[in-house]
Amino acid sequence: MTLANYEQTALDHPSQASRPDLRKPNSSKTSSSKIWPVDEAAALYNLPFNDLLFRAQTVHRGNFDPNRVQLSRLLSIKTGGCPEDCGYCSQSVHHESGLSASKLMEVERVIAEARKARDAGATRYCMGAAWRNPKPRDMEAVVAMVKGVKALGMETCMTLGMLDRAQSEQLSHAGLDYYNHNIDTSERYYSEIITTRNFTDRLETLDNVRAAGMKVCCGGIVGMGELADDRIAMLTTLANLPEHPESVPINMLIPIPGTPLADATPISPIDFVRTVATARIMMPESVVRLSAGRTAMTDEMQALCFFAGANSIFVGDTLLTAGNPENDKDMDLFRRLGLQPMELEPMGQEDTP
Repeated sequence: MTLANYEQTALDHPSQASRPDLRKPNSSKTSSSKIWPVDEAAALYNLPFNDLLFRAQTVHRGNFDPNRVQLSRLLSIKTGGCPEDCGYCSQSVHHESGLSASKLMEVERVIAEARKARDAGATRYCMGAAWRNPKPRDMEAVVAMVKGVKALGMETCMTLGMLDRAQSEQLSHAGLDYYNHNIDTSERYYSEIITTRNFTDRLETLDNVRAAGMKVCCGGIVGMGELADDRIAMLTTLANLPEHPESVPINMLIPIPGTPLADATPISPIDFVRTVATARIMMPESVVRLSAGRTAMTDEMQALCFFAGANSIFVGDTLLTAGNPENDKDMDLFRRLGLQPMELEPMGQEDTP
């Protein structure tokens, strides 16, 4: 089958498009059945480090190939000018980060960038826009981007801010696989980071996404001055959703000059690994994504994160507006650790996250 035929088949028959699957063949996604009390989650987080990592790796091996990692690529399709005041974000109009606002990218350019990412080994393509919520005038182009990237055989994800039910349905009908909408931190600490929306707003968007039939990508950011209890509460909220998010990004704050969190005290590497390991155990079938902040991580810290159950990274030299390790460096680390990038499945495989 030629590439052109492959792309057209994927466009005409989305269910036949290849889908990456990190889970073991006999593993299947199930709804969240365990309700995690906060004190039980805290006891888990605070286990002796070796015990926590042993348990996390055991859970990881029971659900995934421990030596396969998904490569994802993230593109900012609309940068800057966001009316939200998220304390960590360079794209907010409330902060003096020096970032200028841009218009929404042309559909053809987005698809061209996705094709380059696919040819470089990425199997998942994420597109982000600096919006509080998409406007009706934006949806036609966004839908075209979803269809175009999906036609390349890649897993698609978008993060566009808050969605109502109608917008969620529109993206679902376009074939969007995942919608990313992080809860960022605990409900207690949320108002210390963001004041232009509340924690309940985040959960409402997640409900709309799930009701529309899309998969949920939802995690948080650590190292924003929160307590360990806030990290535990954040993971407890995620693990106690009616269904676990299929994708759980764990971001380490990238302190950006001009933002309120520019001088935040960094989280310790051990506490970051604890967060990854706890997420793996509490949400055993979710893909745990080692997301922002890898430029500040040593190879040894990343290796511990993979051992703790992280099985997806973003590749490319930029994450929206922040730096990211170069691809050659990632591949050298994979080689030394004996890790393999996940490959696209042959067409016709069952559509699983």
